[in-house]
Amino acid sequence: MGKGPLSFRRLSSIRRRKKGSSVKDDPNQTSNPSSPPPPSPINAGGSGATGKVKKKAGGARLWMRFDRTGAMEVVECDKSTIIKRSSVPARDLRILGPVFSHSSNILAREKAIVVNLEVIKAIVTAEEVLLLDPLRPEVLPFVDRLKQQFPQRNALEEATPNAQALLDPEGGEGLQNELPFEFQVLEMALEVVCSIVDTSVASLETDAWPVLDELTKNVSTENLEYVRSLKSNLTRLLARVQKVRDELEHLLDDNEDMSDLYLTRKWIQNQQAEALLEGTVSVVPPSNLHRLTSNRSASMMTSNMDEDDVEDLEMLLEAYFMQLEGMRNKILTVREYIDDTEDYVNIQLDNQRNQLIQLQLILTMASFAISAETLLASLFGMNIPCPLYDMNGIFWYFVWSITAFCFVLFMLVLGYARWKKLLGS
Repeated sequence: MGKGPLSFRRLSSIRRRKKGSSVKDDPNQTSNPSSPPPPSPINAGGSGATGKVKKKAGGARLWMRFDRTGAMEVVECDKSTIIKRSSVPARDLRILGPVFSHSSNILAREKAIVVNLEVIKAIVTAEEVLLLDPLRPEVLPFVDRLKQQFPQRNALEEATPNAQALLDPEGGEGLQNELPFEFQVLEMALEVVCSIVDTSVASLETDAWPVLDELTKNVSTENLEYVRSLKSNLTRLLARVQKVRDELEHLLDDNEDMSDLYLTRKWIQNQQAEALLEGTVSVVPPSNLHRLTSNRSASMMTSNMDEDDVEDLEMLLEAYFMQLEGMRNKILTVREYIDDTEDYVNIQLDNQRNQLIQLQLILTMASFAISAETLLASLFGMNIPCPLYDMNGIFWYFVWSITAFCFVLFMLVLGYARWKKLLGS
């Protein structure tokens, strides 16, 4: 996350500048003709008050527009308005809809980035971010992070630090260490998502250990139900982490996809191409590019205009990919502990089952010996003439004799079972 040990800000390094690329700025030039105009409000006819909700016709959804100057506007817009505003295809808005609410996507378009990560559903451009359902409790931390990162200021206040950075090389290094606006928003989105997931993982670990320890001591229906619920939560959480992780891995594996996410770089290149075609400006001076934005995008473009240079974004994505990988490993550790506990419980149940089988075998042998004695007693109990009936005092001798015979028969069968290792020692 942003302030954690794996934060991009701690991993970033000062970019290498190309030799001979610096061109002195014209002192009479106060503004760049190619600088982007400030983003206009979504509803130009409205009052423009920050934080007020403006309603439109039916079929609209609640969106929040937040630009790099800190201006915020909450308004209800339909799909057509958002498509015209962000220049994204209509199919991309379906990704932000309820059908794909559990998917994770970071899609690069010509002028925008479509972000669908957990609860954060937004369209990010080089100048502003359009956030869907900003009043949801899960999205409010992301809104607060935007307000902290981009405090509200006017255009003059925004241009002053850039002018000072041009005059002060040491102060300019701090500007160069910043990210473009779209990457700052993407980093905050990943930070909030990782924070939510990390909280869920910590809660899962806190709940898992006592339940599993109790199950090893007492295998009851209640404890088994707790473990079943725990495994269901673990499976859902692992799927959430895996989706975000796979999306970052997909971007890291494709430099072309990462290059498409550089909206500011594409905007500057388009402005330079238009200037060359119009013949108004031959080459945009690299030093003037500092005035295009208040972030690192200008200095990044002056130092390296190579479209294949994706080091900044790669370092950002790797930082959060490592965090998600760590969370995934924690979840897998809990799942392995659950599997080990289940194996231990199954071993206990198997041992009890084996003991029951041995007891059943012993009782079966005892029943066999008793049945032999019962057979003899039933034979002599029939009304058939026998000389033994006329002998006095032979009853008890006969009874104890057949009882001893049945006991010897039982011991012989038991010994045979032990010899065949059908019973434990």
